[in-house]
Amino acid sequence: MVDAHQTFVIVGGGLAGAKAAETLRAEGFTGRVILICDERDHPYERPPLSKGYLLGKEDRDSVFVHEPAWYAGADIELHLGQPAVHLDPAARTVRLGDGTLIAYDKLLLATGAEPRRLDVPGTDLVGVHHLRRLAHAERLRGVLQSLGRDNGHLVIAGAGWIGLEVAAAARSYGAEVTVVEPEPTPLHSVVGPELGSLFTDLHREHGVRFHFGARLTEIAGQDGVVLAARTDDGEEHPAHDVLAAIGAAPRTALAEQAGLALVDPAHGGGVAVDASLRTSDPHIYAAGDIAAFPYSLLPAAGDGGSEPAGLRVEHWANALNGGPAAARAMLGRDVTYDRIPYFFSDQYDIGLEYSGYAPPGSYDQVVCRGDVGKREFIAFWLCEGRLLAGMNVNMWDVTGPIQQLIRSGQVLDPNALADPQVALDSLLPPDRA
Repeated sequence: MVDAHQTFVIVGGGLAGAKAAETLRAEGFTGRVILICDERDHPYERPPLSKGYLLGKEDRDSVFVHEPAWYAGADIELHLGQPAVHLDPAARTVRLGDGTLIAYDKLLLATGAEPRRLDVPGTDLVGVHHLRRLAHAERLRGVLQSLGRDNGHLVIAGAGWIGLEVAAAARSYGAEVTVVEPEPTPLHSVVGPELGSLFTDLHREHGVRFHFGARLTEIAGQDGVVLAARTDDGEEHPAHDVLAAIGAAPRTALAEQAGLALVDPAHGGGVAVDASLRTSDPHIYAAGDIAAFPYSLLPAAGDGGSEPAGLRVEHWANALNGGPAAARAMLGRDVTYDRIPYFFSDQYDIGLEYSGYAPPGSYDQVVCRGDVGKREFIAFWLCEGRLLAGMNVNMWDVTGPIQQLIRSGQVLDPNALADPQVALDSLLPPDRA
């Protein structure tokens, strides 16, 4: 039984941390719950920062996980604007930036990730941006509006999900957009060359310019203002603002300082956790962007290299589900966290959902059902006939059967997968249908 006099501390004020705090109370925990947030804003969700909020379709209040009054009502002690700077597992204490020392019985690390920085001259100029926090999105929304009014130019380094969603938002305001990407297609490490061209065509139709096979080497400016972005192949692109969208790194400094087991950055990095999201310290758990959990469906390494120690996922659904799972584990519940990764994206007139995990080299076949040309289809990534991942584009209510097919691990008929007349449910074995 969990003692009412125990103190559970959550470090991280994002979705994972907020949902963990909510779950502790919903599951009947009556002890102290302390939520430490290094931002001054109450916990919020991040997808709107590159989607609805950035587009001006959602207001600021819509991004918050709970209304501010909810925390007091649930007796959650909030420390806003206070980073945790030191973790002592032996003493079971965490120290905040203002010197406050908090003792805990169990602790959850949900510190998230931070945007990777461009390591080139000119990143100190006023017009260089990142997108990870609400303050970033507020600033960037105003920038895009100004660029649209003035026919200004935005250069985006990186054609991943954030880069493409911001490109779509920028074009909606009327800004000129150039995307610089070292790979030959957008989203190369996610959807591969087979479907990367789909996103190239989509964005080009809306006026986005791509510069593939190149990296930024310098952001040129004058009097603190951005004037151009230069690439390693000698090209120069006019720019009034530059967005660095080159990925994110897990915020593991606190875990590293505390001596917790980490995953090699070459294998995704993060804090190593077991199936209950517990770290190498029995009193400390991790969830969300920093947690590398044992994913039972991890595909074999295509290059013959060693397997990752776990899977680390930087998507909304992982925070949404991982926070509550960790909270239940902290309460002593029997927890096995083995969620199939899931994310969604909205760009112009397409919406998509992606389930599973199929990195380059892990699959040997891509099968499509529907009309790729009309952008109404489902793509399936297979390895030896077994489904690793599926992405539905402008087709809905299929995530459930796609995830069931992934989970089943059965060998599938590619022709049946490609045939719209064959219900996906019908491909499941009888005990899973």
